Amino acid sequence: MQLCSFKINNNDQHSFGLIREDGIIDAGKYVDYSDLKAVLTAGALAEISALSDKPADYQADEITFLPVIENPGKILCVGMNYSEKRKEFGETNPAPTLFVRFADTLSAHNTPLQKPASSEQFDYEGELAVIIGKNAHQVPASEALQYVAGYSCFMDATVRDMQFTWFTAGKNWPATGGFGPSMTTTDEIPDPQQLDIKTFLNDQQVQHDSTANMIHTVQDIIAYVTCFTPLAPGDVIITGSPGGVGKSRTPQLFMFPGDHISVAISKIGTLAHTIA
Repeated sequence: MQLCSFKINNNDQHSFGLIREDGIIDAGKYVDYSDLKAVLTAGALAEISALSDKPADYQADEITFLPVIENPGKILCVGMNYSEKRKEFGETNPAPTLFVRFADTLSAHNTPLQKPASSEQFDYEGELAVIIGKNAHQVPASEALQYVAGYSCFMDATVRDMQFTWFTAGKNWPATGGFGPSMTTTDEIPDPQQLDIKTFLNDQQVQHDSTANMIHTVQDIIAYVTCFTPLAPGDVIITGSPGGVGKSRTPQLFMFPGDHISVAISKIGTLAHTIA
């Protein structure tokens, strides 16, 4: 099941629904939940799945996508989680590298990412996003995937000229975190370590790897994070970027207004943005 959050064109009404080949079913008009986060909090994914035989309400060009989870309580990000990326940055610390993103940095599928005017090093990082489906605290790795609702694409655009030892300053400019277009539920992705991930800048492939090559797996990341902080439905974990980022290339390759950036992950889809 693929779920998205959206607003109807020419209407500020927010809703959520199921994506099918023939269009989008507006689940919000059938169930009494305000958004996907509320659905997850209520443990009501089965109610949404039961709507799959309803007729489609909208085509993709009739809606504007919103971030899959519009206002996550927590967005925790893992850095240096692929071997090639670690080599590019000379990372040798075996512990997970964690930093935070704020919900007000999120940007939806087909809406622009905003390059700060002060930056000449606006970099791309295509990543797998994990969306938490149940309250989780001190969860063992062997049980961690039971707490996942689904997976999405993320473009962790980075202001490199503001990213120092403390990553947060380079990661939290407005409209720099692309999230979407949808969430694929776990019944369609039983093993998140078997996904192909690619990033394209102006249709040129600039990143390609498999989640099988993550240093820290999704279940290990959840166990590590929940050992010190509880996670709630709708919280998001961004699992790290493959190698090939612009900062590490010769010559370096960054994003500028008018560029097109996308990240494609197997079984999930393609998240696309222009740079403004």
